[in-house]
Amino acid sequence: MPSRPTSSSPTSSHVTPSRPASAGTGGGSAAPGAEVPEEAVTPLVRGLAVLRRLTEADGAASLSGLERATGLARSTVDRITATLARMGYVRLDGRDAVLAPRLMELGNAYLAALRLPRLLDPHADALADALDESVSIAVCDRDGIRFVHQATRRRAMSLHFRIGDLLPAERTAPGPLFASEWNEEEWRRWRERRAADPEDRGFPAVPARSRPYEGGPDPAALPPSQRPTVGDDFEQRAAEAGRAGWALDDQLIEPGLVAVSMPVREAGRIACVVNVVSHTSRHSAAGLRDTLLPRLRAAVAEMERALDREPVPDLEEPAPERKAEPAPGGTRAGTGSARAGTGGVEGTEGAGDAETAGKAAAPSGLADWTGASEQELGRDFVESLARGLTVITAFGEGRAELTLTAVARATGLTRATARRALITLEHLGYVTTHDRVFRLTPRVLGLGFPPLSRISLPEIAAPHMTGLSQRLRDSVSLAVLTGTEIQYTGRVSTRSIMSVDVAVGTRLPAYATSLGRVILADLPEDRATELVAGSAPGDVPRRPAPDPERFRAELERVRKDGYALVEGELEQGLRSIAVPVRDRAGRTVAAVNVAMHSSRRTTEACVGDVLPELRATAAGIEADLHVAGRFRRVRTS
Repeated sequence: MPSRPTSSSPTSSHVTPSRPASAGTGGGSAAPGAEVPEEAVTPLVRGLAVLRRLTEADGAASLSGLERATGLARSTVDRITATLARMGYVRLDGRDAVLAPRLMELGNAYLAALRLPRLLDPHADALADALDESVSIAVCDRDGIRFVHQATRRRAMSLHFRIGDLLPAERTAPGPLFASEWNEEEWRRWRERRAADPEDRGFPAVPARSRPYEGGPDPAALPPSQRPTVGDDFEQRAAEAGRAGWALDDQLIEPGLVAVSMPVREAGRIACVVNVVSHTSRHSAAGLRDTLLPRLRAAVAEMERALDREPVPDLEEPAPERKAEPAPGGTRAGTGSARAGTGGVEGTEGAGDAETAGKAAAPSGLADWTGASEQELGRDFVESLARGLTVITAFGEGRAELTLTAVARATGLTRATARRALITLEHLGYVTTHDRVFRLTPRVLGLGFPPLSRISLPEIAAPHMTGLSQRLRDSVSLAVLTGTEIQYTGRVSTRSIMSVDVAVGTRLPAYATSLGRVILADLPEDRATELVAGSAPGDVPRRPAPDPERFRAELERVRKDGYALVEGELEQGLRSIAVPVRDRAGRTVAAVNVAMHSSRRTTEACVGDVLPELRATAAGIEADLHVAGRFRRVRTS
């Protein structure tokens, strides 16, 4: 079995000619001064630079802003963003580019290949519930750390780091534990980074490092270059953490934030670190250690047993190619994306895993999708960028380590094309290689995952609903069930003399609305009947409470047909039609509807014309929801 390095520092198994890095390539993710391999794919380097800049800008930036931030020509930025939009990774909103949920499939590929979230997240969630404190799981990324899971507590003062955020190792509790295993080369790289970036400006997720330590000589009396700063004792802390088996963060990131960490080991090496975070209003650093360390130690032991029960699988070749299936919703799911093939190798993870719009968008579909993209976008489509990003999605659960042949087979690319993409990704730190085997690094999470990891269902649905409203010229709403009522969580209204006027946050009896009936129909019959019976009399003016038997028959029809059509229940002349929005497990978590005055369309027109468009929109929302919700809970409101 090949060795499995825990660090994301590239190893050099490729001997290729190199050229100096230039601003024109936009390769800001490579090590300072690193030379760009001659075989690197320049459009891929530039496309990744654009995605990083969008991530640093919290998910949205103007095209002119991207031009300035990357140093690329405006025409290049336009072509790159057009290609990313075609892939469904960004949404073009006027002169702005906005990261789209489907971009998370790149980070999902890393998290699936890592396998730690699947095995350890439930343990972290249980620990957070038991301690009533925020719990995180962190992995090492060169001389920093990234969180791969967060179980946060809802408080006025709570943890606000996001999955994928990069933090300097010396300013965290997990950092010293990872550093206890560093070799001299890794320590040298850390020292060079500290010298080149004395205020941690390269870590936008944390405040600048400028607070001196308490005690010792007056910092103001020392020359600026000799003033102590947070992290100066990191090597000592790493040595102590290695001996003790745990580490503390006593307000190293910002005042008030304290944390205690312990490593989770696999095969004798640190696989990840579990981090419990609190505030000084609840615990001092020493109090956090004394109070929580025994329970943290017990949870870590459970996690290590979970890893032992499911060892890392041996290297395997991916399954043979399968024919691609069309994406639900066709080419207009509301995001401007027409992608049904790229990233499609996610579909090889297993039947029923709808990671992208196409459930099993396979390598054979990539060539067709590429051809269609070139025909639609012409010169604005950058094929080498799309191919390079597809290589990332070749990895996943059961495919943590792949040979070049396996990557080429999984993506449908030639070996030469896959090799150049892997060389580029390795140069930029997104891939490591050892003994001719490639694996993703945590740096992949830096491609959009932090801002997108906080996205909610209404935010996911908004562009899809806007597209539907513009096509139909009718109001579109999203709602969730709250007790016996529905609550509107998303809304796109039309501008007309007569339109449906309902504000976000409005609550209405579930039984009287198309949105509510669709959600009720997914519940067990007894539960749905109980909720309807619990509705207060007179909830709907001038309408009696529904007859239980007739309402059960109505819900059965909704289950069978997959939609609900309601006319005149809330107000005379108001007609609406709704369909469910389902999560990855197939549960109805919300509903989306189109509402109009009955004079606009007949009932037959609603079913024949509106329903197909509504179902396509729901499919687009679900596709994005399934990607966003694979390794995190998506808020429904």
